Amino acid sequence: MKKFSVLVSLIFLSLANIYAQNKVLDKVVAVVGDNIILKSEIDQQYAQYLVQGNKPDETTKCFFLQNMLSQKLLSQQAVLDSILVDEEDIDNEVDRRMRVMTSRAGGQEKLEEFLGRSLIQYKDEIRPEIKEQLVAQKMQAKITEKVEVTPLEVKRFYEAIPKDSLPTFNTEVEVGELVVYPELTKTEKEFYRDKAESLRLRIKGGDSFGTMARLYSQDPMSAREGGDLGFFDRQTMAKEFTSWAFKLKQGEMSPVFETEFGFHFLEVVERRGEQVRARHILIIPENTPAALERAAAEIDSTYQKVKAGKLDFSAAASLFSDNNETKYNGGMMLDAENVSARSTHIPTDKLDPKVFLVIDTMTVGTYSKPELFADARGKAGYRFLYLRSKVAPHAANLEQDLPKIKDAAYEDKVNKTVSQWFEKRRKSTYIKLDTEYYNCSVLKDWITTPKTTGN
Repeated sequence: MKKFSVLVSLIFLSLANIYAQNKVLDKVVAVVGDNIILKSEIDQQYAQYLVQGNKPDETTKCFFLQNMLSQKLLSQQAVLDSILVDEEDIDNEVDRRMRVMTSRAGGQEKLEEFLGRSLIQYKDEIRPEIKEQLVAQKMQAKITEKVEVTPLEVKRFYEAIPKDSLPTFNTEVEVGELVVYPELTKTEKEFYRDKAESLRLRIKGGDSFGTMARLYSQDPMSAREGGDLGFFDRQTMAKEFTSWAFKLKQGEMSPVFETEFGFHFLEVVERRGEQVRARHILIIPENTPAALERAAAEIDSTYQKVKAGKLDFSAAASLFSDNNETKYNGGMMLDAENVSARSTHIPTDKLDPKVFLVIDTMTVGTYSKPELFADARGKAGYRFLYLRSKVAPHAANLEQDLPKIKDAAYEDKVNKTVSQWFEKRRKSTYIKLDTEYYNCSVLKDWITTPKTTGN
């Protein structure tokens, strides 16, 4: 951990040095129409690349420049096409990046120390760059918005793949789950609410908030920081937490309130526009034997009805499951690596190992018995699984893998459409690169582009 902290410190110091370097030492590395790209912009992206934990590799600067060249062409066309982005979208993206960088730096103060400036100042500096990136993304989306693939194009795409190059798919399954979490009664919860309230009263009586958080808060991430959560916006926290954080004035403390995580109270440390810095203490209620018994009885009743065919699994999951990630999908799990396509076909090597151990001995169309389990957050509950389908390992074919092949054909057509657009724009736009980048293979098309003017 100590070595990692030193590495992160060195990386952020290098980032600070890049920002602090004399502008006289900067230079133009590319010209795209009426826009220029500076060496410091490439260096800034490279420093952020290192901050993300990547190994030093100077060749990545070639890719950064390629992306920036593409971005300039897209944003220039966006101006002509009157494409705009909402200020709120820009704010959200700026805030998202700040959260990531703050987390990696180990807190806001450390990040500001490394950057040599306040986050407010830094956010103002990167805002134009982020705005251009979002505009470029919107322009590219417009270029490809009418792209579609017909069944004939999908068939031709598949047939064009050499038989010895067809991708192979591991065993894939469709797995459903129905989850029931124990729910404490109001009386059972009272003990934990009272515990949080006693800590709040001790702090109001003069005890240190930071000390109480370190000793008693059950939020492991913030407890070691004295309960300090750093700055956050309205989209970051649970709605009940956000409501109190943005309602209170600096220095004020909330009453005890409940969220899905447990009982909290918070104190607002600082406000900056639409961001709040707060610290909190969390007390997590523990399941009682009675609550576990109630949950076990509830899920067993549902299981018996589903198993007997009296209740459809999909309907049961929608009505009774407590897992919001799957209940609105009829209880079916989604492939975590292909969520955007909402694929329910999951390679077995991508399944949670505990799920795999259960379904590995099941036959298609059957259900596992309800069992006690812990979810990714460590929350205990009961669940039973449903194995809807199982496909053996095989080479890609149209009968079994049409959705995947269609996605690949669509992606191929999108890439060709974008490439053709860039080829046309490069030929009609003045482009010049610094000779330092002539050895970049990914930039060869940009280097050999005839240097003409025009739109």
